Parts: sequence; structure tokens; C-alpha cells
Amino acid sequence: MEKSSNTPPTLESVWAAFRETDRLLKESTARFERDIKESREEFKKNLKESREEFNKNLMASREEFDKEMKESREEFDKEMKESRKEFEESRKEFDRRMGAWSYNIGSFAEEYFSNSFEHGKRNFFGEEFDKMIKNAIVKAKGYSDEYDIIFINGHSIGIIETKFKAHENDIPKVLKKARTFKVNFPEYQNHKVYLGLASMAFYPELELECEAQGIAIVKQVGDTVVINDKHLKTF
Repeated sequence: MEKSSNTPPTLESVWAAFRETDRLLKESTARFERDIKESREEFKKNLKESREEFNKNLMASREEFDKEMKESREEFDKEMKESRKEFEESRKEFDRRMGAWSYNIGSFAEEYFSNSFEHGKRNFFGEEFDKMIKNAIVKAKGYSDEYDIIFINGHSIGIIETKFKAHENDIPKVLKKARTFKVNFPEYQNHKVYLGLASMAFYPELELECEAQGIAIVKQVGDTVVINDKHLKTF
């Protein structure tokens, strides 16, 4: 029967084992540090590539976004320009129609009242007039003005402003007629001037203001023309 060797370690064997362990530890540490370095470099490389790719995509996205925004803005500007053109054309057409409509109803009122005076008596303003002038327009004299109906006799002038639907804002225009008429027609400087406002419709405040200013009220009532000239002033 063979006996096992149980030789006690010597100093040399202990140092040999210590050196071997130290060598293995150094190799392991070096390998670990190498792996860490390689991993860090790989990470930095991947991070750089990822950042470059991200910036590239971001740049491309921004360029695409700017391109789309530019195209959208150009399309919007084009549509707005076309819409503005259509609006301007529609407004011009509306203004033209409104102007024609206003002219027509204004002409109707002027024609209605002038016909009534032609076929009836001209004895209002407390006087009788033997001459009537319609639609006198003055552009070249002292004042540019228009007088819808003028009545004339030897010593008085009657000026009638005609409206389809008069308003209180028309009263200053009527009062102005007396001043402009005497400048534009100096041959009537010594004539008394009476003023009247003729309208197809009146409202109470307008009539009261006419009375306060001494302007005759000429209005349609049914099929006849009614004149209120009791409060007249001379100008």
C-alpha cells in the first residue's frame, strides 16, 4: 500500500505561488482595463455617430419643415391675394349697385316732388313763385353745390332739398344752401331765401329740428304733398 506525500511548503514554494497569483491578478487587471478602454472608445464612437446622425436628421427635418412652411406661406399669400382681389371686385360691384340704387331712389324723390310742384300751386313759403328750376349744379363759381329745386319770384328764392328718406344729419347741408346760393348767384343777393326739406318719410325728431331751424317740411302723405311752412325763417 502506497503512502501519500504530505510535504510541508517551503519558503520558495510560497514565494512561487505568490508570484504566480500576482501575475494572474496583473493580467486580469490589465485585461479588465483594456476591455473598459475599448468599451469607452466604442461608446464614444457610437455616441459621436449617433449625434452626427441625429444632427443630420434634425437638419434634414428642419430643411423639410422650412420648405413646407415656405410653400404653405406662398400658398396662403396666393390665396389671400386672390381673396382680396375677389373682395375688392365684389365691393366695387356692391358700391356700383348701391350708388346706382341710391341715385335711382334719390332721382325718384326729386322727380316726385318737382312734378308735384309743377302740376300744383307754388304758393308756399307764404308767397307765390312763378319760376321753378330743377337740379341746378354749380361747379365753377364760389361754391360747388347742387340745388334740387329752386323757386324764384321778384323778391324771394325758395330752395328745396329732396331726399327719399331724410335724416337730421341733412339739416346742416340744407342750411348751407342759403349761403352758397347767394355767393354762386350774386344777382339774387337782395332776395329773401327760404329753405325746405322734402322727404318721402319724416320722423318726429327730424320735423322738430326743421321747425327749430326755420326749414319748411315737405312730405308725402298718401297721394298728396303736404307742406308745413308756418315756422319759416328767412336767410
